[in-house]
Amino acid sequence: MANTKKDIRALTKEQLRAFFEKQGDKAFRGNQVYEWLWQKAAYSFDDMTNISKETRQMLEDNFVINNIKVDTMQRSSDGTVKNAVRLHDGLVVESVLIPTPTRTTACVSSQVGCSLDCRFCATARLKRMRNLNPDEIYDQVVAIDNESRLYHDRPLSNIVFMGMGEPLMNYNNVIKAIDKITSDEGLGMSPKRITLSTSGVPKMIKKMADDEVKFNLAVSLHSAVDEVRTKIMPFNETFPLNDLREALEYWYAKTKRRITYEYVVWDGINDAQRDIDAFVKFCKYVPCKVNIIEYNPIDDGEFQQASNQALENYISGLEKHNIVVNVRRSRGKDIDAACGQLANKN
Repeated sequence: MANTKKDIRALTKEQLRAFFEKQGDKAFRGNQVYEWLWQKAAYSFDDMTNISKETRQMLEDNFVINNIKVDTMQRSSDGTVKNAVRLHDGLVVESVLIPTPTRTTACVSSQVGCSLDCRFCATARLKRMRNLNPDEIYDQVVAIDNESRLYHDRPLSNIVFMGMGEPLMNYNNVIKAIDKITSDEGLGMSPKRITLSTSGVPKMIKKMADDEVKFNLAVSLHSAVDEVRTKIMPFNETFPLNDLREALEYWYAKTKRRITYEYVVWDGINDAQRDIDAFVKFCKYVPCKVNIIEYNPIDDGEFQQASNQALENYISGLEKHNIVVNVRRSRGKDIDAACGQLANKN
């Protein structure tokens, strides 16, 4: 028989307080439970040690905590940790801990599968099964924070929404998760240490600006030539570069925060001089910085890492126009640990 109990983490603090009052208990009991659920990330009512056994049993009778479980965890020789995360309904997503000497970053998923159809991406080969709930996103961060403390002796410092799924296609739940992550009643992380990476959904980028979000925005661009971008990211036909450009200009006008462009250079696809010139031009519309990302091939097909010379041509072309550019080398190659948007397929 299916479990019909409500997930207690779907309740707001006010709803929890009201529940306890309805049970003839004091409202502040709801505050205590809320703290256990979020700040202390309790996954069992038995863990709530400052609450009576009778009250814990009453919670057990009425509610469930649908927490994630790290199904398998792989550790790379470079310190990268890859989690296969099992959700309460048996579906699996991935999250990755990426360490550097100065920080540890959680790369988290927002959907099971993906709504979009980027041809170079392993996740796009999986049909979108469903959106992740806010608590499922939150749990990924808690798990990686624990791993960061265990293996790197420091708390998690940064979060990127660059795992499985398109976060702007699960906007409400992603925003609720970030609100919890940044709240003093949650993990208390600074929104400045969180980056949402999108393939580019213009309407939702504008909505983020209107909602005055405080986190950072990255765009997986990969080409500033419409026909090339449509070939590798077919949804570009629906959301063409002019619309994306307009949305990014709107974002900057509202937030005054520069954008990060994530960009992979592929052999024979976007490694010509016209590609570089178009990208440089696109970068001038809005203050930005560029991360050129090393690609993990998902098979032996057409998407292969471009030559070092092609990368150097991009770097020099961008730097000549005073555009900040970094090269992000792939991490955790021995465990196949790229973030979801660029991941190998197991």
